Amino acid sequence: MKIEDVKTVVVVGAGVMGQQIAMNTAIKGRASGYQVILCDSFPAAVEKAQAWADQYLDGRVAKGRLTQEQVDQVKANFTVSQDVDGSAAKADLLIEAIVEKLDVKRELFGRISKLCKPDTVLGTNSSNIVSSKLADVTEHPERLLNIHYFNPALVMELVEIVRGPHSGDEAVEVARAFAVNTGKSPIVLKKEIAGFVANRINAAVAHEALSLLRKGVATVEDIDTACEKGLHYPMGPFRLMDLTGIDVNYYVRVDRYAESHDPFDAPDPLVIEKFKRGEFGKKTGKGWYDYTDQEKK
Repeated sequence: MKIEDVKTVVVVGAGVMGQQIAMNTAIKGRASGYQVILCDSFPAAVEKAQAWADQYLDGRVAKGRLTQEQVDQVKANFTVSQDVDGSAAKADLLIEAIVEKLDVKRELFGRISKLCKPDTVLGTNSSNIVSSKLADVTEHPERLLNIHYFNPALVMELVEIVRGPHSGDEAVEVARAFAVNTGKSPIVLKKEIAGFVANRINAAVAHEALSLLRKGVATVEDIDTACEKGLHYPMGPFRLMDLTGIDVNYYVRVDRYAESHDPFDAPDPLVIEKFKRGEFGKKTGKGWYDYTDQEKK
């Protein structure tokens, strides 16, 4: 498979990430003429994704970001479907964006890799599950790798292409070129590592921020201000944890520690306290910051 051979792109999983990966492909990949299929086995997810797509595209026209002619082109190339298996059979490149559960991903790749064309490039968008954990159930694992987008995928430019020990050069190059063709700035990791590059750097910053808080050196607010005003971070580490979910931080750290047995990778005691109290951030109304007043407005 060469990048020129990629005509049909299938995204499996119509949640927020799947919706945005598919829409970004349809909009930014217009020049490449990609046919994009966003699919999900749950009817409610398909219905919700279609409604979101229509609303989003109409909003682009209303705000002057896209012309009606451009939106008509996107809509002609963008399909939402409940037929996951049938969609997979049409794919030249497939990106999985389903729930972050290894057993569910293994079942999916084991099934669809038998339905896809032998040279269809298969990517998992997982930020935590490396593709080598899926390789043994995937037919032709040389076309399998991580293609990791960042949330929100319509805005964030970085895509991490992660080569597994099984990944072939051709699949890596197709994934890299596809990211470029759809307006992204890809980096290629030469080998797998938990958390990849950007999230590992973020984790190191969060680790130090939590250490400073735990030692009583500075407040949550002042640590965030130092990062935002002094280092020009768009968002400080505590604000970012509240946005992405303190529970997510906890689970990722638990998994990483179980694999590495390195104390550095274990959940921070302050994160454990927040997790036990159910204070996960914006989603629960309270995390490092209190959002209850905002919810009342």
